[in-house]
Amino acid sequence: MPPLGLHEAAAGDGLKTKADPMDFSLTSEQESIRDSVARVCARFDDKYWLERDTEGGFPNEFFAAIAADGWLGICIPEAYGGSGLGITEAALMTGAIAQSGAGMSGASAVHMNIFGLNPVVVFGTEVQKQRMLPPIAAGRHKACFAVTEPNTGLNTTQLKTKAVRRGDRYVVDGQKVWISTAQVADKILLLARTTPLEEVGKPTHGLSLFYTDFDRSRIQVHEIAKMGRKAVDSNELFIEGFEIPVEDLLGEEGRGFEYILHGMNPERILIASEAVGLGRLALQRATDYAKDRVVFGRPIGQNQAIQHPLAENWMQLEAAWLMLMSAAWQYDHGLPCGAAANAAKYLAGEAGFAACQQAVMTHGGFGYAKEYHVERYLREVMIPRIAPISPQLVLCFIAERVLGLPKSY
Repeated sequence: MPPLGLHEAAAGDGLKTKADPMDFSLTSEQESIRDSVARVCARFDDKYWLERDTEGGFPNEFFAAIAADGWLGICIPEAYGGSGLGITEAALMTGAIAQSGAGMSGASAVHMNIFGLNPVVVFGTEVQKQRMLPPIAAGRHKACFAVTEPNTGLNTTQLKTKAVRRGDRYVVDGQKVWISTAQVADKILLLARTTPLEEVGKPTHGLSLFYTDFDRSRIQVHEIAKMGRKAVDSNELFIEGFEIPVEDLLGEEGRGFEYILHGMNPERILIASEAVGLGRLALQRATDYAKDRVVFGRPIGQNQAIQHPLAENWMQLEAAWLMLMSAAWQYDHGLPCGAAANAAKYLAGEAGFAACQQAVMTHGGFGYAKEYHVERYLREVMIPRIAPISPQLVLCFIAERVLGLPKSY
């Protein structure tokens, strides 16, 4: 059988041309991006990330190094201090960060700067873009994204946080939960309801999006103790009488849900790249250990019970990588990519988790020891498996939107 994509159509099927070959290789520029980011990350070794995981505290040195080399603005247009590159290049960047040993601690530290302000790029006025984007691209500002609430989870249309307009300001009251980097943020990208749910024609209407200063006199920040990624804080926010200037409203009032949807597919792609990067790191650590660890007079990597799961991990990670690169290509070419982006997030989350779990098991008892680092990878890989959407909801999405099955929730 001829190679896929190069064969001519069979006689009589009505097709007379050859299909274009599919090329998954990186361009020289993309390889340079990946390698350059990896070189910056190499300054921060296992000891650095183990200390951050043990002691907590935002990885300011790492953040500053990434900012100094200009990587934070990779997706921001050049006119506003960025590089104007695509989600494909951003995925290469975040994957390289995770694979370097930084894991989700490193990737999450810069995630918001890389693509979080895409609603400003797409829907902001020229004045807003000039004011809001350059500080994020340069790393002078850190921002947090406040959508999720304690009692709504992924049911975003039911948000209870209210923003009431009073003259030239909106006054916000409510709660948010699982808000990353709120301990160190200068800015907040906030979704709130400006029209009561009972007064809108559709539940998705009446939500508005703001990007504004993080006012700690009106926002109480309570850090959530969690199982992993201690270096990048997660928080619950209690908002009372928080005033936002009208000029910090993005786009039109009431269309915020539509605006955040524009960033969800790229977010899934970046999360997928981070899961694959972390999985590849775990697989490499497990493989190296299997080569060196001698039991019963032979390296444990000689045993098929060790070899086969690791080989399966490699295949799963490669498949997930191809899926996320396909999704990134679709997004960068202006094509609908919802199915591919969700599939990439699902496959990468599962493949990354399987690789990290197998790395611990390959190390045996030492896999439970912090000095070998793989237990940290396993704790951190739970993030891309759970967030920003659960694997179960991805399956629901594919069943409904791709297969045409009835909505189940």
